[in-house]
Amino acid sequence: MNSHDLLPVHTGTVIEDDSLTLEQLCQACGVHAEWVISLVEESIIEPQGDDVHLWRFSGASLVRVRSALRLQHDLGVNLAGIALALDLIEELENLRAQLKVMGHD
Repeated sequence: MNSHDLLPVHTGTVIEDDSLTLEQLCQACGVHAEWVISLVEESIIEPQGDDVHLWRFSGASLVRVRSALRLQHDLGVNLAGIALALDLIEELENLRAQLKVMGHD
């Protein structure tokens, strides 16, 4: 495996003041709209808005889509597995944050 085979890892701060359209989210993640719609159907991400043409996605959705893409691409995880893995990762991060607040680094 060489460096060209690896997916880039994006780091930075998620800004929640702005929202992304379905098209913008797809462009930011390099995926097709059908795949993002399947993530919505599996409750992996939750858009604001009732109609697919009016959907808006948060910065947190962007992070989850990129994580889902890595799980599928790198590990071959299906959508149900992605949903479970991301929920467990989020729960673990919340527990770690609680411990940190309590002074149990």
